[in-house]
Amino acid sequence: MKVGIYDLRDLNGNDLPVQKAYEKILAHNGIESVRLSIEDDDFWEIAADLSLFIMRFQHYDNKVIQYFLMRAHGFPMTRSWIFYEKKKALDWARSASYPLVFKLRAGAGSMNVVLVQSPRQAENLIKRMFGKGLISQGFYAPGLLRFEHFHPFNEVRHLLGNLNRSLRGLDPHPFWTRHRDYILFQKYLAGNKFDTRITVIGERAFGFRRMTRPDDFRASGSGLLNYEMDQIDLRCVEIAHQVSREMGLQSMAYDFLFNEEGEPEFCEISYTYLSRAVQACPGYWDRDLNWHEGQYWPEYLHLVDALGMPELKMPHLDY
Repeated sequence: MKVGIYDLRDLNGNDLPVQKAYEKILAHNGIESVRLSIEDDDFWEIAADLSLFIMRFQHYDNKVIQYFLMRAHGFPMTRSWIFYEKKKALDWARSASYPLVFKLRAGAGSMNVVLVQSPRQAENLIKRMFGKGLISQGFYAPGLLRFEHFHPFNEVRHLLGNLNRSLRGLDPHPFWTRHRDYILFQKYLAGNKFDTRITVIGERAFGFRRMTRPDDFRASGSGLLNYEMDQIDLRCVEIAHQVSREMGLQSMAYDFLFNEEGEPEFCEISYTYLSRAVQACPGYWDRDLNWHEGQYWPEYLHLVDALGMPELKMPHLDY
């Protein structure tokens, strides 16, 4: 048996922890693995001999595709308004209810997410998005958007990091993308002091709460995690299981908020997530909402399911 692992690097050209985890688990069980990319000249030749190829899902980091995919199947994803024509967006913004949440279609950890308080702010964003656009990965435009957590030290560290990558012959920002000719607004669900992150892997649902930052509406990326399982609304677990089951998703994380009626709905989904946060969960719920104690690395469960090997042994992982 040989398993192919999609070769993806971070900003510094280093291996990603998830890839190392896959390789370590496979090696621990005597299974051969190989790194490859679909851009490789010999990809198809190598892929022909693989038992499994682990690769990311196409809708990853595209909130527009995610929204249409979920709404088309009737799942409770938070209402969004997406425009591809400037005039229609401006006309809509004049009579919309505020506040609204502006998002670029890419970004994680509350990156590229801004609370829009007025028609004028929305109009400025629309003109920018249908003009020269905005760059993802921490955009900033004087007079247009305001850094709510700006700190000089972080900015200097960021600039020095870019300089270091440039001196090493690396692209200082390979994943930055200029977004333009579309705009995405999402309904603002007031009163949420946390979101509920439910991660479904196969028939297992792991959950924890992410508290919002002080004086901020955003929970994603705050690092303020709560693992009190009795505080998890099981309706979130049920919905996450339902979506994953009906869509045939092997691994997916859902971010839940509560609307005006107190009903849960998810505002974002992502197949990739911080492994440590899931591993720290004290257990998981199966599809019948039975609780199972135990801590598991997500990568281990990915391989158990993908290879159909419940007997797979988990080595010590520390990353």
